[in-house]
Amino acid sequence: MYLPPHDPHVDDPMRFKPLFRIHLMERKCATVECMYGHKGPHNGHIQIVKKDEFSTKCNQTDHHRMSGGRQEEFRTWLREEWGRTLEDIFHEHMQELILMKFIYTSQYDNCLTYRRIYLPPSSPEDLIQPGLFKGTYGSHGLEIVMLSFHGKKAKGTKITGDPNIPAGQQTVEIDLAHPLQLPDIENLRDFSELSRIVLEVQEQVRREEQEREQQQEEEEHSQPAASQPASPLGGEGAEGEETAAGAEGTTQDKAPASQPFVLPMGVISRNEDYPRTCRICFYGTGLIAGHGFTSPERTPGVFVLFDDDRFGFIWLELKSFSLYSRIKVPFQNAQAPSREAFDEMLKNIQSLAT
Repeated sequence: MYLPPHDPHVDDPMRFKPLFRIHLMERKCATVECMYGHKGPHNGHIQIVKKDEFSTKCNQTDHHRMSGGRQEEFRTWLREEWGRTLEDIFHEHMQELILMKFIYTSQYDNCLTYRRIYLPPSSPEDLIQPGLFKGTYGSHGLEIVMLSFHGKKAKGTKITGDPNIPAGQQTVEIDLAHPLQLPDIENLRDFSELSRIVLEVQEQVRREEQEREQQQEEEEHSQPAASQPASPLGGEGAEGEETAAGAEGTTQDKAPASQPFVLPMGVISRNEDYPRTCRICFYGTGLIAGHGFTSPERTPGVFVLFDDDRFGFIWLELKSFSLYSRIKVPFQNAQAPSREAFDEMLKNIQSLAT
């Protein structure tokens, strides 16, 4: 298991924790040992479910328990996962969220299902190299997000989740066709000024979507059904060419070398050690929801590209800032065999989450 560093240190390396091991014996036999808990290796089981999927099961779950009961298990988990004690956490809401996460994860420590995840494919038009990033999520701590590019859009998909937004959901979406021109550094400190700029772009995006829908309806009514081509211009191939070209023009032609950056007053950040210069900003939306993924909605925000390995997102409605840093673990055999295989994987993990 790869665990993120302790909150909020996104630039620290990932942590590694073995979960099971397999001993290959003679005559094609093998023994499986569960490595979970603090009492050493013990008997386990592995089952191949289907292609790119398998499950592990612990046969001796008493090895996962501690003599001090659930309270000792929780305090040990808190030290290992968060690098702190319960006494260090004064915020009542944060204590509640951490306890929810412990209860949820400890329910499944004896039986786990693994599914293959592909790293996103890259192209020369991409803003930066796609991949996996560690990100700050307020009281939820650090979570893992996969950044991928899809023409005029970039998507941040949660690989690990929390009680509000589960893994598999699209946490942020970046509109590469709508770069944002930030005000000068003094005016940038004023949250209302940044809010005004973002909401103006949001209204522009809404109008453009309405115009596209209206134009599409008019074309459908004016063209007889029998004469319509089987694969219209909006199909996969044409769209891919158009969006890639659009993204390239946007990200390369308009991107300045560097500009000063500071968070507006009132915007909360778990990590104050964010870069004070950025390359370019884009309009985007972030997914928020209540506990249990209730009432999910996409809200406006600002995607901030700092450098090749770090970016940020300002959640306008939450007045919160997430900082993301690239995971540099050299995962082997993780490249998608094709763009179609990667897109299919994204759909699958989102359907599992819902």
